[in-house]
Amino acid sequence: MTSFNFINSIIGSGIIGMPFALRQAGFGMGLILIVLVAFVTDYSILLLVEGGHLSNTDTYQDMVLVAFGRPGFYLLTVLQFLYPFIAMVSYNVIIGDTITKVVGWMGGENPTLLHSVLGNRQFIIVTITVLVTLPLSLYKDIAKLGKWAFLSILLIFFIMIAVIIRLSTFIGKITPTQDAWEFANYNISQAVGIMAFAYMCHHSMFLIHSSLENPTKKRWGFVTHFSVLFAMVMLLILGITGYASFTGNTEGDLLENYCRNDILMNISRLCFAITIMLTYPVECFVTRGVVENVIFPSNPEAPLWRHVTVTIVIVALTAAVSMTTDCLGVVLELNGVIAAAPLAYIIPAACVMRLRQEAIFSRRNIAPILLMAFGVVVAVVGFIMAIINIFHGSSCSHGKEPAYCLQSDNITHHISTTTMFPTTVV
Repeated sequence: MTSFNFINSIIGSGIIGMPFALRQAGFGMGLILIVLVAFVTDYSILLLVEGGHLSNTDTYQDMVLVAFGRPGFYLLTVLQFLYPFIAMVSYNVIIGDTITKVVGWMGGENPTLLHSVLGNRQFIIVTITVLVTLPLSLYKDIAKLGKWAFLSILLIFFIMIAVIIRLSTFIGKITPTQDAWEFANYNISQAVGIMAFAYMCHHSMFLIHSSLENPTKKRWGFVTHFSVLFAMVMLLILGITGYASFTGNTEGDLLENYCRNDILMNISRLCFAITIMLTYPVECFVTRGVVENVIFPSNPEAPLWRHVTVTIVIVALTAAVSMTTDCLGVVLELNGVIAAAPLAYIIPAACVMRLRQEAIFSRRNIAPILLMAFGVVVAVVGFIMAIINIFHGSSCSHGKEPAYCLQSDNITHHISTTTMFPTTVV
């Protein structure tokens, strides 16, 4: 169950962006980077837990407090609140946009239905919040989410199978873009940022670690290695098949590349929305823990009324923010480089070096120094690229039907005249 929560915290939404990351970095370099970032993430998670043992603490905040005092504690608190909070906002946006598409498809794109409450993304967000994400977020023990995390992983498997099936539909039907199979591209820094965002799970590691029975170093090491390796394989499979289908036409959200009348991919959209719903509570656990630790440090065991109140306030705020926009691309990119890189790579390495009380350039500190350098490069270069994209007028292209879907005698005809699991090409 610990591994299921661990894997779910990695592949929740970032997996859909892997084909786009391959487009940004170049196919060969992108594959290398997926593996490289997995190894870096694996090491940084082990380093984070080591820091907890060295400081004799069981939360990220307390570890930083011991290592760097109040200034470090306040900096981490801001980052650790910001990252999962914005992640929850993005999950609500995805849920609203995806479910409304599925509703439109099920209703045959009926204008009356599309303009009713069922086609309204704000109504969908409120409904899903009240019926699904809020009840799951009210759990006090994260271990109880394990069964839901397992369901989420099964749904991701279904999406992977659907993408592999649709590979036969699109490969050869869509002409590969120029230089589609180049080994490396100049947007490597953006690709690393996407991958760092996908692998980011450090803010929930102490919660997941505490849910493991008998959390010895050996048992936690096995959980970490297995979970990161499992997630890496899934990222590679979806990245390769998704990119092979659309090459340079690949969108940041892979599911945006598929046509609206595609039955199989509409079911996949629904599965992805459910996956996001089941990932949301893990982020809420972290956000609530940060708030509790800051506001009620002397009374860590929350009474039921306080637990419910804090949870409702957090969930309501994320729902309210998510209903104001359907495009958080730039915000998420900045969130990834400003919050994810420090939380995942810079702070764990800095804390362990401080807590070890050894010379900065001692042999044991070489790996943490390299990890810090990696995080700094991702944060600085990623931030610069994000600012450049803002000045170039980056905007949301959500909801636009791809040009190849409008060619009724080509892709659309094939999708609409074959079974959900085609064996022949029309």
